[in-house]
Amino acid sequence: MAVFVGLQASGKSTFYDRHLSGRYALVSKDLFPRGARNKQRRQMRLVEEHLAAGRPVAVDNTNPSPSEWAPLVELAHAHGATATAYWFPPDVTGSLRRNAAREGRDRVPDVGVLATLGQLRRPSTEDGFDAVREVRFDGRGGFEVRAGPPPAPGPPDARAP
Repeated sequence: MAVFVGLQASGKSTFYDRHLSGRYALVSKDLFPRGARNKQRRQMRLVEEHLAAGRPVAVDNTNPSPSEWAPLVELAHAHGATATAYWFPPDVTGSLRRNAAREGRDRVPDVGVLATLGQLRRPSTEDGFDAVREVRFDGRGGFEVRAGPPPAPGPPDARAP
């Protein structure tokens, strides 16, 4: 399972399209109808269906903190799957600029991006992930992916995003 962690408009969906599409099933709350109820429950059901069928799955949401990613990690491990976090370090200026270029439903109010920033925490193997990959724009229209940074010293709450 690939769990994306990052701000809105940080490149998560584009990364999926370019690097995981065709190999991983996609689950994203953004694909649910706008008025859909119980999006979290629906997401977990879809993820479980893919894992139970033995399909790799990518969860493309902001997943800013352990409260969002812990149930996904637990579900992956319950099905004998690995859980890899794909960390998109925050670039607030870039995210706000890319978000402003979006139209309609795809555009998130700036306050939503900033609220996510307030919750955002860098994932770690200490959170149960089997691996962490850091994803950044490469400056040429693509992405650079590397092993994530080692866990920060100190208690999890003291970690910088």
